[in-house]
Amino acid sequence: MAVAWSGMRGISAEPGYVVMQPTTLCNLACGYCYLPLRRENLRMPVAVAEAVAEGVAGFARTGRFSVVWHGGEPLAAGRAHLAALFAPFGAGVEHHVQTNATLIDDEWCAFFTEHDVRVSVSVDGPRGRNGDRVDRAGKPAYDLIVRGIERLRAHGIPFSTLCVVGDPRPGVATELYDYFLTLGCEVLGINVEEQEGVNTRLNSHDPAAVSAFWAELVTAWRRNPRIHLREVEWSLRYAAAVLDGNADDLLPRRLDPIPTVAHDGSVVLLSPELAGFHDPRYGDFSSGNVLTTPLPEILAGAQDTLWIREFMAGIEACRGSCPYFGFCGGAHAANRYFEHGRFDVTETNHCRNSKIRLLEGVLDHARDHEATAV
Repeated sequence: MAVAWSGMRGISAEPGYVVMQPTTLCNLACGYCYLPLRRENLRMPVAVAEAVAEGVAGFARTGRFSVVWHGGEPLAAGRAHLAALFAPFGAGVEHHVQTNATLIDDEWCAFFTEHDVRVSVSVDGPRGRNGDRVDRAGKPAYDLIVRGIERLRAHGIPFSTLCVVGDPRPGVATELYDYFLTLGCEVLGINVEEQEGVNTRLNSHDPAAVSAFWAELVTAWRRNPRIHLREVEWSLRYAAAVLDGNADDLLPRRLDPIPTVAHDGSVVLLSPELAGFHDPRYGDFSSGNVLTTPLPEILAGAQDTLWIREFMAGIEACRGSCPYFGFCGGAHAANRYFEHGRFDVTETNHCRNSKIRLLEGVLDHARDHEATAV
């Protein structure tokens, strides 16, 4: 019988952060990219940032609040324009940038320092693991990425990394972790490639291989845990909560709405990957536009959107049927849609690869470690 999880009911009207798209343009053409408008330079007007800043001011006063600048490639907006978009936000806001690092130079490093920007770099491991990260002409981008990272290090700017893994299997995890140890990042996030947006490549993998990948990653991390390993540390927190009997309290009481503000001010909730897409049944997935409706009002009416109501029905189906619900809180909305064409389904390849197999891999590591210790 599945556990009667009580956590994560409904959507919170107060987000922990907001995602902003300063431009749709990206200077790379990565093979797994989900973005539909990455070749177009549609830049966010300052009026959109002003409207968002006004909307989040109340949230920022109650505690730490982050604005995550995501693209496209956010640095493609240029320093002057990005500074103008930053300007409306007050002192209670932390700015984060997710970048491919290819444009980072000394001037950008000065910008990051001046604005106290938290930087996260997308890089998929050593050179041979970056075959999908290419420029518009199909040329490898790895040398440009590393050059940007070297500038960050030269200026003493701490950074996180985000790694996409297209082939999760034994042997890969150790190589990746050892690489990121030498790279000098503080945090590492691992994303198994997802079928979403304009990326239609299938993401079905052998379950045993994926579990073994995660188990091996835990082993590599435990040998030298200098990096905060996002997925593994969350898994260990969950396992500890299960042992303590309070796993049902680990998830937040309500789902974070994760408002994503597109270049034109339209707001897509829950899944940034849905921004820029249109469906005959669901429309453009937008719940409103900050240029006409204050962000808090958009958030308060979140469940009035058709696709979100359907998604919440899917969440309840997960709650009642899946023993992993307390770990993940239900499959992500965009993965449901791009894998199945609707939102009230339950299991996806994404949740198999990055939730179920992740937890199984962590537990397999624990069992193997215990067996060798006896």
